[in-house]
Amino acid sequence: MPPINVLIKPASGNCNMRCDYCFYYDTMSKREQPSYGFMTIETLEAVMCKVLAYAEGSCTVAFQGGEPTLCGLEFFEKSIEFQKRYNVNHVRIQNALQTNGYNLDQKWADFFVENDFLIGISLDGGPKVHDCYRKNTKKEGTFLQIMKNIEMFQKAGVKFNILSVVNGKTAPAIRKTYEFYRKNHLDYLQFIACLDPLGENPGTREYSLIPEAYGTFLIELFNLWYEDLKLGKQPYIRHFENYIAILLGQAPESCDMRGICGKQYVVEADGSVYPCDFYVIDSFRLGNFHEDSVRQIDQARDQMGFMEKSLQKEAACSDCRYLALCRGGCTRTRQEDHHQYFCRSYQMFFDACLPKMLEIAEKISR
Repeated sequence: MPPINVLIKPASGNCNMRCDYCFYYDTMSKREQPSYGFMTIETLEAVMCKVLAYAEGSCTVAFQGGEPTLCGLEFFEKSIEFQKRYNVNHVRIQNALQTNGYNLDQKWADFFVENDFLIGISLDGGPKVHDCYRKNTKKEGTFLQIMKNIEMFQKAGVKFNILSVVNGKTAPAIRKTYEFYRKNHLDYLQFIACLDPLGENPGTREYSLIPEAYGTFLIELFNLWYEDLKLGKQPYIRHFENYIAILLGQAPESCDMRGICGKQYVVEADGSVYPCDFYVIDSFRLGNFHEDSVRQIDQARDQMGFMEKSLQKEAACSDCRYLALCRGGCTRTRQEDHHQYFCRSYQMFFDACLPKMLEIAEKISR
């Protein structure tokens, strides 16, 4: 019984914002039943009971959406109650929640602090770039309200990081974004590449992130981070920390940097389970925690060969000097011939920044 990581979508794809590039709206459009509504307390109990009966050592329970806080604070209070009731193996439980940060108040902040939640808040930089694609249901900008809530979290002592989507507008603005985050003491950062819709030729949308723009973004961000690193005041940037870990012989914690998909349990609002947040579609359904145990879910994943398929890379990868670092990138951004869409991005980045990363790794190893 190993540690287990569960990603729960209690509000399915329901959200109080309408982000132009939201990959989950695209995901829902490709299912026979687009939305599964809101998770019932009975389903939440079934999930916690099954997961905690299987876990050993540690268990991460993460909530995502859509917007998970739409389920209300009582839902998450029940989650804590069930965790205490069903933690039969006395595992260490870490709770996390990804939110757009738009409709929160002091009660939420107090709950997160009291129950030691790690919160991810979606923010794409300053007002101009953030409001470009992240609007509310009235198509109004959301930046001011989210920043107000971030300031509330800072005062309350909530543990949180910032998750920024790198898209066609935000990539060229990374210097201003980096300075904005530094000015506002936002020191824990994740940057994820914007995804085009499943099955669509990438690079055709207004918000699309093309490989050359992403490569330039990574180089500029790294150089900004590196200059602060030399001064001992660098922010935590997940991407770079993982690359340094690889160079030190450690396993990266980010699944897109391991070279093989991880064992995930993504749970929709009805209790259905899927192998990855990017593939919550009917053909990838593994079972349902109302009827199936974790072991049965694992068997379905094995029969599907989901993790094994992620090992398939294009032939050119075997001759690439950066394969040990790149490892083929995320399966979601590989094309039908297994070509990594952002291959050119990574080549640009490693050409420019690998010497500095090796220097950092060598200093740490000493």
